[in-house]
Amino acid sequence: MTPDWPEFIQLETTIHCNSHCDFCQQRLVARRPGFMDERLVHKIIDESAGHGITYRPFLQNEPLMDKRMADIVSYIRRDKTAKVELNTNGGLMTPETSEKLLDAGLDMVRFSIDGFSKEVAEIIRPIDYGCVLENTRTFIELAARAGHPCQVEVRMIDTELNRHQQADYLEFWSGLGAEAKVVPLYNWPWSGQTGYVPAPCPKILREMFFVVDGRAVLCCWDSQARAVIGDINHTPLQEIWTGELNRKYRRLLSQGRRGEIFLCSRCDGFKHLLEESSAVETGGG
Repeated sequence: MTPDWPEFIQLETTIHCNSHCDFCQQRLVARRPGFMDERLVHKIIDESAGHGITYRPFLQNEPLMDKRMADIVSYIRRDKTAKVELNTNGGLMTPETSEKLLDAGLDMVRFSIDGFSKEVAEIIRPIDYGCVLENTRTFIELAARAGHPCQVEVRMIDTELNRHQQADYLEFWSGLGAEAKVVPLYNWPWSGQTGYVPAPCPKILREMFFVVDGRAVLCCWDSQARAVIGDINHTPLQEIWTGELNRKYRRLLSQGRRGEIFLCSRCDGFKHLLEESSAVETGGG
């Protein structure tokens, strides 16, 4: 059953990024406009306010490419039930920007730093490692100095290139007060798969996603908007969320019937759920 409201809403306020990573589908995104109209930003937030939603004002982009970001965070936090999270590569997180975001009420920030040396980090994510390192440390220090409750996470994508650095990375960032993690790389649909894994998909159970022109898509991995479930320009947010198409997709995905959805017919995400299910059925550990 579809809940009345999503728990998380992601909105792509811009399509731009200050890096061009080989592993990321952002470099292939060609949709327009370059920035979400402020009217749509406010419409998404206003129509979902008061329901304890966590907003993530980014999708396949670097959120700090949008100079309005501190104002957007502040607008969201007018709703006392709301929270705001950002994912950033850290390159644009200057001290001034950090202070503005903290003052606006940011609840959580995740810094994506994929190495523990300049050589490794810049191969995986081509952005100035020294700048990212300094910006991230400064954000942590500013938040601590102000006694701000903003949660800081620093995460590394697991690759063969950085595996030998992971222990030192986790120790270093944890020692600075961040929650340090190593995470697997996303396997975007339609990025080489020839079929799908017939496993249930938990990705869309609690989350809603809007691309820059106001269309709502089924999944945050839908880089080319292959599964549009509605358009905030023409349809109220809750009507999109509880609408017939979204309910149909959710029903199919809960049954592992990915092949009946164009986007999901080339997705092998969450294949561990199928493996775990098979292990239980066969008595495996």
